[in-house]
Amino acid sequence: MSETRKLAAILAADVVGYSRLAGADEDRILARLRALRSDLIDPTIAVHHGRVVKRTGDGALVEFRSVVDAVRCAIEVQNGMVERNDGVPQDRRIEFRIGIHLGDVVEESDGDLMGDGVNIASRLEGVAAAGAICLSEDAYRQVKARLDLSVCDLGNTQLKNIAEPIRVYSVQVGSAGTKAAATSETAASRPATAASPELSIAVLPFANMSGDAEQDYFADGISEDIITALSKLSQLFVIARNSSFTFKGKNVHVQEVGTKLGVRHVLEGSVRKSGNRVRVTAQLIDATTGGHLWAERFDRELTDIFAVQDDVTQQIVEALALNLTEGDRQRLAPGQTRHPEAYDCFLRGRELWHRLTRQTNSDARDLLQRAVDLDPNFASAHAFLALTHGLDYLNRWSESPQRSIEQAEEAATLAVARDDSDPVAHWALSVVKLYSRQHDRAISEVERAIVLNPNFAEGQVSLGEALIYSGRSEEALAYFDRARVLNPYFPDVVLHFQALALFQLRRYEEAIELLLQRVSRNPVTDVSRALLAACYGHLSRVEEARAMWQEVLRVNPDYSLEYRRKVLPFKDPGAFELVLEGLRNAGVVQ
Repeated sequence: MSETRKLAAILAADVVGYSRLAGADEDRILARLRALRSDLIDPTIAVHHGRVVKRTGDGALVEFRSVVDAVRCAIEVQNGMVERNDGVPQDRRIEFRIGIHLGDVVEESDGDLMGDGVNIASRLEGVAAAGAICLSEDAYRQVKARLDLSVCDLGNTQLKNIAEPIRVYSVQVGSAGTKAAATSETAASRPATAASPELSIAVLPFANMSGDAEQDYFADGISEDIITALSKLSQLFVIARNSSFTFKGKNVHVQEVGTKLGVRHVLEGSVRKSGNRVRVTAQLIDATTGGHLWAERFDRELTDIFAVQDDVTQQIVEALALNLTEGDRQRLAPGQTRHPEAYDCFLRGRELWHRLTRQTNSDARDLLQRAVDLDPNFASAHAFLALTHGLDYLNRWSESPQRSIEQAEEAATLAVARDDSDPVAHWALSVVKLYSRQHDRAISEVERAIVLNPNFAEGQVSLGEALIYSGRSEEALAYFDRARVLNPYFPDVVLHFQALALFQLRRYEEAIELLLQRVSRNPVTDVSRALLAACYGHLSRVEEARAMWQEVLRVNPDYSLEYRRKVLPFKDPGAFELVLEGLRNAGVVQ
């Protein structure tokens, strides 16, 4: 039987006094539990990216991509139970106790989890009071700076069948603070934005109504292009694709989406593609009231899909009474292909590129190459083609990384030449210039991208990255914060770049917290583990550094510090020396 070892955030929960409740009326208690799972527990787990590993009669074991997600889920469930138990006699209340731990687990081929991570979470649940949440010290370390929690330090606690005592923290549930923590980050980690809440929007992925799952890419592509168009408007705060698409396929209320993403308006819709015809429905909803501000159905020839996207954008502008500047109008002017087959190849290629694996990147490159062959003036296709070559270079996915970076520069340069108003084109060129060590040009290109698209979360991340490699790490941190506002469900690589900035500033403890979160969300990362080992080395935490370095080699036996030195575009070569110094302190390299 194959198995995988990884670090995971584990939540264990059960019902307090279940035997007593079931003994009084087992059928009624089972019916109430089924209703709770359907109405509260399972939807909350889904929203917070959890996976139910197993259920018992009165409990569950759930895996999350991060401790932050696990704690938010736990708080939301416990707060929901406080409301549901209001007015219910004490002896008839259903109350949960929850334990959360971050630790090593073994995932078997059937998806079941075993190991210390599971055992400790289960034992933490056993010491939790009714309606409470107990965190191990490893779990609490992940959230104490991210969530505004009211906790009680229970000190070192000897858990049943666990060899060493573990420090335990109990989260106080039911307070205003925990309700806020369940849905948002603290003010310190989520700075206010310049955009007015009145003028904020999330575009949910349009539903594919074609009856063919292989057409998902088309519906997703329509949604993403509308996001891109709206993002160019200087007055409008637009949530990034990554965050909007976390709701794909989920039956959630618009008000919930608005709360979780921090927006006033939500656009949702559907796409039905049949032969040469396409039907697009769209509706703009006020997320605070659920009221419809605008709705329309478009039945068009497939060749008119571009006009439909333009119409939807214009209707939103009118519904929100936006006063467009001349720059806004120019940025909204159609500048992409009107070639249906090229556009179809582009949508397929862009969707595959988002998956960030070697095979999907290769497939994306072929499709994007086909798109530019069909329409040589298609700027965005050139831009994403450049990004596929960039991934080949960074990850050594091609036979000649040097040729890959050259091809990336050729494609990105063509993208900007074809459409100087395309933010993605300038972004792609910035990425290429950075890894060609043209730091000033990289910064100017991505700054241009952000001017063209003020809501460009990826651009904010790239500007932060370029500043780090230029030796301006203190400045870089603000751009990562801005990216996380635009993209609340930000990709885990942002944590690595934030940590790298802190590392360069010698703020090793803060870097460690972010890197542990990154490892929790991305158990196969080698680069974050290597940086973690260097942080531990600088802090003389030698055993932890050596253990983490072994983890680097476990997840990637071919990990090469020499290649990292070569590929990471530090303006000052001594900056990478700081990484090596930490590793030398721990004795893991010479």
